[in-house]
Amino acid sequence: MGFLRARHDEAPVLGCDPADLAEVEQIVVRSGTSFGKGMRILPPDRRYGMYAVYAFCRLVDDVADDEGEPDDKCRRLEEWRARIARLYAGEARDGIDRVLLATIRRFDLRQQDFNDVIDGMEMDARGPIVAPDEATFDLYCDRVASAVGRLSVRVFGDSSAHADQVAYHLGRALQITNILRDVAEDARLGRLYLPRELLERFGIPPEPDAVVRAPRLEQVGRILAGRAHDHFRAASRAMRLCDRTAMRPARVMGATYAAILAAQERQGWGTPDKRVSLSRPRKVLVALRALVA
Repeated sequence: MGFLRARHDEAPVLGCDPADLAEVEQIVVRSGTSFGKGMRILPPDRRYGMYAVYAFCRLVDDVADDEGEPDDKCRRLEEWRARIARLYAGEARDGIDRVLLATIRRFDLRQQDFNDVIDGMEMDARGPIVAPDEATFDLYCDRVASAVGRLSVRVFGDSSAHADQVAYHLGRALQITNILRDVAEDARLGRLYLPRELLERFGIPPEPDAVVRAPRLEQVGRILAGRAHDHFRAASRAMRLCDRTAMRPARVMGATYAAILAAQERQGWGTPDKRVSLSRPRKVLVALRALVA
């Protein structure tokens, strides 16, 4: 288990009971993601604050990805919206609530950012997203990625307008990268996140199965990759105006996903079933370079 108390005479992390902290950390551990390891560069309060934000995102994402009926999933997401409202009224009912409440208070997190994440999950919960228009595509990226970034930069240690710009651009860059490497996986779930206007421009039917087989998917991928690179560059410019120490996790995430996008571009989109990934040594090297840059 992670760092819960430094010494017996020090206050608990975030002022929380170690059992509550362990409950939140277990959600991160069970997810199997490398997120927990990546957050080890943060001091304990910020690390467990990020675990709390991740736990919230994981739990609402699980609702959206559940095989239940759309109405039931939307009802459960509304329960989460009410749960967040209770936290901002100072009411915590369980361990996860207590750590989230401590995180909200410690880092002055905004209720609207939590609600934006829930709104994004609701977009998926209402039924598979299939070839959204450009405005909906951008709104989805903002809700499921940039809103998470707006919560995260505050936990990292920078609540400035420049940090919000990092969240705006880096969130979109990361989400577009994910969409581009998950085209085939999303299609198997009946989902298609690529913008309708781009598909129509290249004569590709706006249908998940058709996109996977479309020879001109390559052109769509190249255009969206270019957009992602623009967002990576804009995020990097905004980072230079932020607290350098606070931006360390953002720099690592940006560098890692930029490397994934570059690998996807080298592979192209002719074999979308072959999902791009980085080897562990490559991830470590990319992270180290980002930390010393």
